[in-house]
Amino acid sequence: MASAASGNSMILENNQRLRLFTLFILYVGQGMPIGLFWFAIPAWMAVNGAPAADVGSVAALTALPWSLKLVNGFIMDRYTFLPMGRRRAWILGAQIVMIAFLVIGALVDPAVTDVAILGGIGFAVNMATTFQDVAVDGLAVDIMTEDERARGSGMMFGGQAIGIAAATAICGFVIEDFGAPAAFLIVSALIFALCIYIASFRERSGERSLPWSTGQAHERNLAIQLDAWWPLLKATFNSMRRLVSLLWIPCLFGRGVLYGGFTGATPLIGANYAGWDTSEISSLTATAGLLAGVLCITLGGWLGDKFGAKRIGIMWIASGIALCAVMYLGVGYWSNSAVFMAFVYFWIPLDMLITVALLPISMRLCDPTVAATQFTIYMAVSNFGISFGAFMLGKTDALGGLPSIFIIVGTGLSVALALLLTVKYPRRPEYYEIQKRREILAAHKPA
Repeated sequence: MASAASGNSMILENNQRLRLFTLFILYVGQGMPIGLFWFAIPAWMAVNGAPAADVGSVAALTALPWSLKLVNGFIMDRYTFLPMGRRRAWILGAQIVMIAFLVIGALVDPAVTDVAILGGIGFAVNMATTFQDVAVDGLAVDIMTEDERARGSGMMFGGQAIGIAAATAICGFVIEDFGAPAAFLIVSALIFALCIYIASFRERSGERSLPWSTGQAHERNLAIQLDAWWPLLKATFNSMRRLVSLLWIPCLFGRGVLYGGFTGATPLIGANYAGWDTSEISSLTATAGLLAGVLCITLGGWLGDKFGAKRIGIMWIASGIALCAVMYLGVGYWSNSAVFMAFVYFWIPLDMLITVALLPISMRLCDPTVAATQFTIYMAVSNFGISFGAFMLGKTDALGGLPSIFIIVGTGLSVALALLLTVKYPRRPEYYEIQKRREILAAHKPA
């Protein structure tokens, strides 16, 4: 009896706390490769004299798989191993691939000047990470209830921020003292520990924990599984071509440009203007990431529940535009360590808070029949913006220098702000119920 109760407690469908914790810890795990390749490696390169073009090239290659991940969603919705649930087999498989390429990277031991090798390893590991990300996003759409979405969004991206922060801090110190291979191996060991956790739970009752365990596919998953490409493609296309969906895409793209541009700009400003070394830059970005995680888990979800995703999104995006203006006009102060610290402490939490605010709107725009695929497309748009931001960082020399990245990011955010202020994006279901009740009361009000 106790055994049955214990087994039931590790089923996501039946346990809200387990659902939220699992989404949190899985996002922590996918934040680790991001911390390594998007922060620690660029900081190591910048401190050791790599030009903006080299840092931007590695950052762009690392970010590229995130803009291509819309293909992942179609593959996962079409093919999966249902006896283990719709997503768990993909999550475990992706993490095994991540571990394999990290070990290969450790054996190759690239130098700062090996731009193609660093970019290639970053691309391969992040390609596997995108498969995990899509699988986890699909799991969130499948498992979470409407009243969990704001909190779940905060837990997910708070976890990612914490994972990025932890990996950035650890890898920054390790790379400086022991070299890049040691950092690759540490991250691979942490991901392996996460694999053990994934094997301990199931999505729904009766499913297998591992491919060779006993269990069977859940009836709900069998009922919604699409066994042909055409219905999947048709439903996704019909949902994506809606005007409100098309007008949502620039908002997600603008947020991505912010992350892609500032991720590469941070080590360049720190090393070339403020005179910081690899461990100092990594420690700062890690601390800012930890702050971002705490704010997402606490403030991010609460504000979305209380004031609505759209209003909070407007507030955070307007703050990002103000940051771009201050940094562009204040180039003369970039050598001041306090200014550099303020920039990093502001933009990293801000990026995560924008993401947390916008995520519920993306979920509401999804057609339930292809929710995972459509949600993945939205996230891919944001990640394509990240690749674009990183690409434009490498072009800043031709555009007047590093400060021009703030014009590029500010432009993307301004477009997003204009759309949020003018377009009627979907709200929570209870909003429409309240509006309907008000209309009924108004219609029956005595003249």
